[in-house]
Amino acid sequence: MGVKDLDMQSFESFPQENTVALVDVWAPWCGPCRMVSPIVERLAKKYDGKVGFGKLNSDDNSETAQKLGVMSIPTLLFYKSGKLVDRIVGAYPEDVIEEHLKKLL
Repeated sequence: MGVKDLDMQSFESFPQENTVALVDVWAPWCGPCRMVSPIVERLAKKYDGKVGFGKLNSDDNSETAQKLGVMSIPTLLFYKSGKLVDRIVGAYPEDVIEEHLKKLL
């Protein structure tokens, strides 16, 4: 399925549609976001069918990002059974991000 582009409407249901979900909150001008993006793409291929992956552009969806308490980007939000259970703020290596995912599976 890959990484789904989310907006305000699709974001609302995305965590409920996936038992485990990761949402990458990013912006096009953000350098560290561009480093995290290919990692999220690779993990989406690796965990296809087990984890839902989404991207939320914080510039286009600032209200949603604000509601989520996102102060800095990139922020990775981890959901289990529709509830926000973990978050990573900043650009981390793939193994660190994957460790957070594995805890939820």
